[in-house]
Amino acid sequence: MKYLSNGTFTHDQEDKIGVLITNLGTPQAPEKGALKGYLREFLSDPRVVEVPKLIWWMVLNLVILNIRPKRSAHAYSTVWTERGSPLMFHTQDQAKALAVSMKDKFGDKVLVDFAMRYGSPSIESVTRKMLEQGVRQLLVLPLYPQYSGSTNGSTFDALSQLLRKTRWIPDVRFISHYHDFVPYIDAVANSIKTHWATHGRADKLIFTYHGIPKRYLTAGDPYHCECYKTSRLVAEKLDLSKDEYMVTFQSRFGREEWLQPYTDSTLKALPEKGVKSVQMICPGFSADCLETIEEIGIENRDYFLQAGGERYEYIAALNAQPDHIAALSQLIEQNMAGWALPTRDVQLTAKLASELGSQS
Repeated sequence: MKYLSNGTFTHDQEDKIGVLITNLGTPQAPEKGALKGYLREFLSDPRVVEVPKLIWWMVLNLVILNIRPKRSAHAYSTVWTERGSPLMFHTQDQAKALAVSMKDKFGDKVLVDFAMRYGSPSIESVTRKMLEQGVRQLLVLPLYPQYSGSTNGSTFDALSQLLRKTRWIPDVRFISHYHDFVPYIDAVANSIKTHWATHGRADKLIFTYHGIPKRYLTAGDPYHCECYKTSRLVAEKLDLSKDEYMVTFQSRFGREEWLQPYTDSTLKALPEKGVKSVQMICPGFSADCLETIEEIGIENRDYFLQAGGERYEYIAALNAQPDHIAALSQLIEQNMAGWALPTRDVQLTAKLASELGSQS
């Protein structure tokens, strides 16, 4: 059959609104084999690496996948917990909290679930499950506040690939970014205030974001601008002067120029400029993961202290904090506006379908 049908569909099935939150993904285990499969899927995405396909296939399969999985497995082993991958369980917690919030407001008419762009549970498998449960209006929220083609755009690609082969396509709304959504800005600012209340302030607050190649910016990707706007809005909430905070970009890969200033280089240089204490926050991450815990929390801490810094603190991601869940709930409700809760007369529809079937 050319188009996928909902395997469990019946004409008396209740219609639902579906809310699907998504994140990047994680390997199933902190092991070389699991990392190899995960990295192959991730780094094969043309949205992530915009290099001619044949050239990149050779680099990826002959070099990177023979070196990086072992190194990445070791890094993941340092952050793995009894609950598994931090990104996975934090996203699960967010989905559960949002499900409670939606149920309190809309009863059983709204379903909430989560998926990962790479790895499991996949966007295709979760979306198909939601359609089988009767979802006829689908709201998709990638948990990347700042838009980039390599994250939000790639998520849309995965969703559209499924819908292109689906028989009954639901009404779809896609939240491409929320970098300046006031409740989200408030939640980030409040997390910093809470940290200050316990630890006091540092010489410098650093907003650090995952980097992308500079050529993506010059090609029209708004990510760089949205990172700076998020930082400025949070700084305004905190009444910070321009000298009290800065924006940097981490995790560059390869030899080409990426967005600057680079986080690691900045931290190595700050102590010589008299900055002896820093507090780091990653507003581009809705949940703590390998990158925030290991790269920012450990690796970059070492760079700063070895360069002469005296105090380094990482302010955790928002994860499933109540004000973060409240902000995401408001964002979801705002984007559901105009969607009436399903009221289709399923009994009549089933009766008509049955009569038509008996006549054929």
